[in-house]
Amino acid sequence: MSIDDSARIHPSAVLGEGVAVGPWSIIGPNVVIGANSVIDSHVVIRSNTTMGEGNRIYQFSSVGEDPADKKFSGEDVWLEIGDNNIFREGVTIHRGTEAGGSITRVGDNNLMMSYAHVAHDCIVGSNTVFANNSGISGHVEVGDWAILGGLSGVNQFLKIGPHAMIGGMTHIDHNVPAFVIVSGQPAAVRSVNTIGLERRGFEKATIKQIREAFKILYKRQLSLQDAISQIEALTLNCAELSLLLNSVAASGKGIHR
Repeated sequence: MSIDDSARIHPSAVLGEGVAVGPWSIIGPNVVIGANSVIDSHVVIRSNTTMGEGNRIYQFSSVGEDPADKKFSGEDVWLEIGDNNIFREGVTIHRGTEAGGSITRVGDNNLMMSYAHVAHDCIVGSNTVFANNSGISGHVEVGDWAILGGLSGVNQFLKIGPHAMIGGMTHIDHNVPAFVIVSGQPAAVRSVNTIGLERRGFEKATIKQIREAFKILYKRQLSLQDAISQIEALTLNCAELSLLLNSVAASGKGIHR
């Protein structure tokens, strides 16, 4: 381990092999940092945080801080972070609340750019990108491979589907289904995230089926239930469409449509 002399490490913290902690950083109680993680200067990992291996936290970030919720009164709540995440300058991630299940979770291989924010009780999947100054409110779920553009914001208790893309400066106030691009003020669904799917190795035939499902959901003036029924028929030849169906079915607050 490489621990700068000016860093402050609580006696209950556990640091894995090869962990580096930079100048003036603070590692609080009940913090576990996995092997080969790098904590740069002036980082605060407040408390009750577990972190996997190979993570990098850049300067001035605040991780595992108390939830910004008026109902919080010091309960024993947690933040759980996976492996190989990159948190750039000024990222803030809060622990959960008792009412929300007592935990905030962040998966693996995520990139959170400068000043991105993850509020209490959020569930963030893996391989996501949060661009500069994007933020999600409490109890939000973000699916794998989703992208949030710079200065975008998501209301509390919403779900962003896998492989969805949120444009810069977009305010999200309904759930976003898998695979779609939402942008603008007010937010509007634009198209399938085709370029993202191509970059992730989706086959052309699969993308064609996703496009067809998009037309059913957004272009044919069908009721939501009728659209779901037609898309269900397509899943026989395209298992990936189950991600779309699941993200629509889980939309208790309604979808951007």
